[in-house]
Amino acid sequence: MTSAPPLDLSNYLRDVPDFPKPGIVFKDITPLLADPVAFSTAVDRLTEAVRPYNPTHIAAVESRGFLFAGGMCERLQASFIPLRKAGKLPWETFSESYDLEYGADHLEVHTDAAAPGDRVVLIDDLLATGGTAEASLHLVRRTGAEVVAACFVVELDFLGGRKRLHGIPVHSLISIAD
Repeated sequence: MTSAPPLDLSNYLRDVPDFPKPGIVFKDITPLLADPVAFSTAVDRLTEAVRPYNPTHIAAVESRGFLFAGGMCERLQASFIPLRKAGKLPWETFSESYDLEYGADHLEVHTDAAAPGDRVVLIDDLLATGGTAEASLHLVRRTGAEVVAACFVVELDFLGGRKRLHGIPVHSLISIAD
């Protein structure tokens, strides 16, 4: 009896041209989220990619990063750190502004979300130019914690975003070359 080939998660992406503005081809993960087997496979693969780093915390970027972080935290017995848009967190925060490929934004984290000695993995759905990921890295470091790795469902290799993570190990489930 032969086993089935590994699930190709790239089959669960949808291109949306000219979103959120003309010239951008948005990589929509909604089909992946809609399929329980594909979604579970993605969470399992992300978890196994970062398990060797022994994370104590998973820091997820609002909002699609949150979708993957919950399952990863459960599987790794790690704490969850929400990285949210400005004004959404109810406690004292650190804030970081960053540029997107189509604008600018801010992220915040609670000042007590992590501490020295904590080992944090960053998670988001997409790595493009790296602005959001770099802001996330800076925010977590401001808590005193160590960022040990970053992981993404999709990476747009041709935009070079991983360079902005300054040597942090990066793991992506789907790499898109052009």
